[in-house]
Amino acid sequence: MAEAQLFVSQDEFTCSICLDTLSDPVSLHCGHSFCLKCLTDCWDQKEECSCPQCRETFTTRPALQRNTLLNEVIKKLKKTEISPPSPSENYAGPGDVECDFCIGKKFRAVNSCLMCMASFCQTHLQPHYEGLAWKHHKLIDPDGNLKEKLCAKHQKSLEIFCKTDDSCICMMCVVTGHKSHEMVELEMEREVKEKQLGATLSDIRRKLEDREEKLKETRRAMEQMKISVEKEVEEHEKSFNDLIHCIEENHRRLIERIREQEKKEKEKAEGVMERLEEEIEELKRKDSELKELSETKDNIHFLQTFSSRCVLPADGDLLSFTVTANFSSEHLRKELSCLKKNLEKICRWDIMTWTPSGTEAPIFTLQPPEPRSREEFLRYFCPLTMDINTAHRNLRLSEGNKKVTCKETEARYPHHPDRFDHWAQVLCREALTGIRCYWEVECTGDFRVIGVAYKGMSRKGEGVACSLGDNDKSWSLWWSHSKYSVRHNNKEIVISAPYSPRIGVYLDWPAGCLSFYSISHRVTLMYRFSTSFTEPLYPGFGVWLNSSVTICHLTPGDQ
Repeated sequence: MAEAQLFVSQDEFTCSICLDTLSDPVSLHCGHSFCLKCLTDCWDQKEECSCPQCRETFTTRPALQRNTLLNEVIKKLKKTEISPPSPSENYAGPGDVECDFCIGKKFRAVNSCLMCMASFCQTHLQPHYEGLAWKHHKLIDPDGNLKEKLCAKHQKSLEIFCKTDDSCICMMCVVTGHKSHEMVELEMEREVKEKQLGATLSDIRRKLEDREEKLKETRRAMEQMKISVEKEVEEHEKSFNDLIHCIEENHRRLIERIREQEKKEKEKAEGVMERLEEEIEELKRKDSELKELSETKDNIHFLQTFSSRCVLPADGDLLSFTVTANFSSEHLRKELSCLKKNLEKICRWDIMTWTPSGTEAPIFTLQPPEPRSREEFLRYFCPLTMDINTAHRNLRLSEGNKKVTCKETEARYPHHPDRFDHWAQVLCREALTGIRCYWEVECTGDFRVIGVAYKGMSRKGEGVACSLGDNDKSWSLWWSHSKYSVRHNNKEIVISAPYSPRIGVYLDWPAGCLSFYSISHRVTLMYRFSTSFTEPLYPGFGVWLNSSVTICHLTPGDQ
């Protein structure tokens, strides 16, 4: 009867170390039970002995004895085929955060504790809900990089945000290196940053909508262009086919006319030749007769026949006939030559059409004219944001990552492969390729660099491969020692230009042009690079102490 009424939860007979049914159970003074082997292995790995579940410590290592009553209950539980469910579905897999307290195969963590600096599965998390000592601990979602939540210098929890250095610090940092700095609680700074994040998200969504609409317009234009091109090709094919047919037909008829004329001239010449041959025979016969008459000795015969024989045959008009030996038409050749030149000229034509006003205008514009006024430049305005993952540790970004300044102290930026480790430089997040872009910057101080670079420009070391403009992967404008210069591929050109705190940069990627402009009451070209860009370009800036560069927010209506 007692066995029939044995209804218990299987969780009550699970070892919190191996998370399996208790084997050779032993109980501690705190009331928690574990497998004998699990608890022994756990204590063998530590200097002090404590309960793995509630963390109660023991001054001396307790002698472990098997709990006979609990062991019997478990045996009966097994006989009734009541067994705990398979925990395989809770095991940590690829990408999961493992429990720091599981021995053997790790279970998936459900929370991480910022006080304990450890991650826990559901079973090992229970003391945080049951024990008073853990109830005030701060639990977060499982995090496999809890070390990043500690101060690298003091190994304390990051609890304060230093607005001056734009970094999270611990309480020890507050009293040691940040006494005069502006500091707030993490939650307060989070609220401020969330507002900025909301504004940034709004801008991103607005830009996304604009670009999606622009993409739709471009696709519609491409479809219209395709239809127009097909129609235009069809019309020109018909025109050229008609022209080819006309040329071939005229060529055939011209050859026929030349052959007909040749035939007529040949027939006339053959008739004349036949008559000339007859007259030649007649003259030869007359010549023989007169020669014979002149040689006769009979005077009477000579005188009697002289009058009848000494008569010349009448001359016809054959001697005035001439054969056309050269067939040519100078006028026709000139016409054909002009036609050939016109066809060659057509091959050199740009694809143009005529507007109602009679001026030429392109069917579609692939390369619009170079902007001349600031208003025209602003049509190509491109919003930029500096990438903090590329910023040197002496640089500080502010105003929504639109402004960069240089400080004497280094910021505790996390390690990143894109970060400059020697040159005080920073790149933007936006990759510019295949388009026209324009941006302006406000500059202060004695030294700053404005330029663009390929993503593959080196970031580590003090060599020229990492300096904007001093390698073949970047182009830049420098202001140093009260003079301007431009640099590319480690070549410097000093340029003559008046000082201007505002600089405009115009990139025509398809045309391979990068231009720098002085912006005041008018736009003045300072220098233009002409090259052939092969990769996306990232705008970049460099500053030294007491210098700053700020990316200006512009709209087409700005003047």
